[in-house]
Amino acid sequence: MKNALIIAAVLALGLPAFAQQQQHEAKPRGAGREALTIPYEKYKLPNGLEVILAQDKKLPVVAVNVWYHVGAYNEQPGRTGFAHLFEHMMFQGSKHVPDDVHIAMLEQLGANDLNGTTNYDRTNYFETVPTNHLATALWLESDRMGFLLDALDEKKLRTQQEVVKNERRQGVETRPYGIAQEKLWKALFPAPHPYHGKIIGSLEDLDAATVEDVKGFFRKWYAPSNATLAVVGDFDEKEARALIEKYFGTLPSGPKPEKPEVAPVKRTEEQVIRHEETVGTLPLVMMSWLTPPYLTEGDATADVLANALATGKSSRLYKRLVLEKGLAQSVSASQQSLGAQSVFSIEAVARPGVSSDALAKEIDAVLEEVRRGGMTQQELDRARTRFETQMLAGLQSVGGFGGKADVLQSYNHYQGDPGYLGEDLARYDAVTADRVRDFAREYLKPNARVVLHAVPVQKGPISAAKEVR
Repeated sequence: MKNALIIAAVLALGLPAFAQQQQHEAKPRGAGREALTIPYEKYKLPNGLEVILAQDKKLPVVAVNVWYHVGAYNEQPGRTGFAHLFEHMMFQGSKHVPDDVHIAMLEQLGANDLNGTTNYDRTNYFETVPTNHLATALWLESDRMGFLLDALDEKKLRTQQEVVKNERRQGVETRPYGIAQEKLWKALFPAPHPYHGKIIGSLEDLDAATVEDVKGFFRKWYAPSNATLAVVGDFDEKEARALIEKYFGTLPSGPKPEKPEVAPVKRTEEQVIRHEETVGTLPLVMMSWLTPPYLTEGDATADVLANALATGKSSRLYKRLVLEKGLAQSVSASQQSLGAQSVFSIEAVARPGVSSDALAKEIDAVLEEVRRGGMTQQELDRARTRFETQMLAGLQSVGGFGGKADVLQSYNHYQGDPGYLGEDLARYDAVTADRVRDFAREYLKPNARVVLHAVPVQKGPISAAKEVR
């Protein structure tokens, strides 16, 4: 009965008209990629809310996906962790939705892929519901967008502060190598750079947050003018438009907030961090470099290089460190693509008796090979195939992380163009052995990195470390 009364309350919301409609079809380049095409429409409500609609009739489900264009990058020094804290607060109830009912209502309707996530550049919320429950999903999202502050109080804030602080303890402070990796990240982005520190924030800043601080953050960054709603799946277009106008169109909105302007960080000296590890039981070495922002020149090259270096048993680092030399029990490489500057990292965990210095020496030997000769065509083709396969697998789903709604939102956030899929795939097509070699020479310089050695605290004399054979 309570849910019926709640749903009935939405009838009081109005139905303003929408404007600025666009129709597009995102067509990837290259033969055999027709399955990746995502037809979509994009328009904007008068209050500034962007809307992306994409129909997919394969299954009777529809994804509702909201991106707020705010992340840790938009926080102020001394006020870290607010973006992530709001990810929690948004599930605690709003004016017309009782406390802790949001998730329960959706689960009762058969929703899946239900969650929220925060990164340095954005915060998103998403759920996939049966087609006949689209109205409820849209209403729930609109109520917390427009009426969260009506229900936010000191008790809810303190409860979620403790939840987030415990999450930090588990995810950083008591996690193997967590504190060490945080040290490396802070060294890459010195304060007051907005990427400085973990997305989750510091315990001190979380403790210091007041209700008024949090409300001010919400008013500035959670306005319709700073959000994008994507509806993807099996829905009737006319009905979806009417529901979106009804539930979102009457929400007031201010001007779209401006992003901070931050100069890129430049490194001209190597920085070595030696950390006494108290949780992990084996030495770890991690090397990180600053690289081009997401979707800019060089970003795709870094992706391909990272994949070729450490993905699969035939990758260069795995073959050398794990199979041939027996120095590492695991090794990975990644390009963490971000809006301001990305981070290329190599991480290896030593086998018992092997020093982090021995690992670092062998990693450097492999990198020097790449700087001299790049990668083989076979290595590049294999890496590109992995990316395209992963993309295709994600696009089989309308919702969830990496699904169609998320892909459209990501391209819209970073490029202003939900249909950037073709251009994105073309970036990988353009990666050559020469480009990989040139990228390694330009960005992966020994004097432009931070190197972390996380070595477990020894209770007795340190045994002789196994060196490279």
